[in-house]
Amino acid sequence: MRRRVQVFALVLSLTAPALTRAQGLGNSPYSALGVGEPYNPTNAANLGMGGIGVSNASPFYLNMQNPALLARRGRFTAFEVGLIGQYKPQISQLRAGQTQSQRDFGANLNYVALAFPASSRWTMMLSLRPYTYVDYSTKSYGRVLRNNTNTIYEAEYTYSGRGAINKAAYTTGFRLGKNIYVGAEAGFLFGNITNNSDARVLINDVAPTSQQLNPQPQDIVVSRSNRVLYNDFVWRLGAGWRPKLSEKWSLNLGATIDPATRVGATETDVYQQVSLGTGTGGGGNSLSDEDTLRANVASSIRLPQQAHFGISIEQINKLMVGLDVGFQRWSQFQAVNGRSGNLLDAMTIGVGLEYMPKANSTKYWDLVTYRAGFQVNQTPYLVDGQRVKDVNGSLGLSLPMGSYFVNYVNLSVQGGQRGALVGSQIRERYVRFALGLSLNDWWFRKPVLD
Repeated sequence: MRRRVQVFALVLSLTAPALTRAQGLGNSPYSALGVGEPYNPTNAANLGMGGIGVSNASPFYLNMQNPALLARRGRFTAFEVGLIGQYKPQISQLRAGQTQSQRDFGANLNYVALAFPASSRWTMMLSLRPYTYVDYSTKSYGRVLRNNTNTIYEAEYTYSGRGAINKAAYTTGFRLGKNIYVGAEAGFLFGNITNNSDARVLINDVAPTSQQLNPQPQDIVVSRSNRVLYNDFVWRLGAGWRPKLSEKWSLNLGATIDPATRVGATETDVYQQVSLGTGTGGGGNSLSDEDTLRANVASSIRLPQQAHFGISIEQINKLMVGLDVGFQRWSQFQAVNGRSGNLLDAMTIGVGLEYMPKANSTKYWDLVTYRAGFQVNQTPYLVDGQRVKDVNGSLGLSLPMGSYFVNYVNLSVQGGQRGALVGSQIRERYVRFALGLSLNDWWFRKPVLD
């Protein structure tokens, strides 16, 4: 067992720097809002069935959505690692009556987790995963105003952001009696996000050169950079109930709550004005020294309360059909210094099913688990008076491997659309791919001699 712990520690040491450097799943204009684009807390298996997992769990792969259901794992120690990628064949927006589009791709490590039983009723888990990411760059143009009147000069406005928040967590789940489960998760958020805004007055089309006798004025750029570091604890509580309906069928009920909480933040805000040539030989001269408006000023943000509920019906080792509903009170969100996030309350509805043809078969494909699901998200974003919606469908399967078929390769694909070509909304069509590896073994067995 000592060697296995060393292997887990090695994997964790390799993946922690990767998570720290990772910037998410590619360009996401909506990540400019709030604390960025939230990662879905599901693992690769649950992603393939509409992301549901508040009420349903399996002994062979981890449930990262409801801490209480860890206690359904039994005697196996489980190690899981997951990867996720996202391809956006279309990121589109209406500009001046025409549709402008681009493509994008991004990939990242999705989670690393180790769960082990403390007793027959108690299971614990250590995990590391990304929490949110920021990755966007937008550009717009407009006339420079003077005394509320347009001048002859045009300005270029550029907004960009990069960064991520990660989450390291300790999770514990207990079974009370035969079919009641309770659990809790203590997570530590850490990471940083940088948002930049540049306003550039366009004066020249050609940069000045040293040969010019009368060099023309250079373009002027006003630049502002805001960097916030986050580090603090967050919590999640969960419960589950699994009454039997008959000898083969059971009903699963589950609920989780993430209480509203303050997260510590440290903000640095820097302002500078420079001149810039627009041609190929251009460069720049500082017109002012960097003006640090805030330097490592302690502050905080307020993350909103979130609640999720799930119900599913299950035929043991055969079929499971479920429904999850989630509510996120993003209207309560506050950015650093108490600034409003201008977000709305959000809701998520997911349905999914899981099917294994024949658990006691000797044929390989009878032991493969198949999944499908559908999800509708009412996002917290409001653009031009229209709510941004996200609709997607998913498919997945788990391929058993190893001598006793207790290890699995989990594959899932999810395709959907967020936003619509209405007003200035941005429409994103995306395909997400998830790959997970679930390794199960007995780590804490007493040796027995015959």
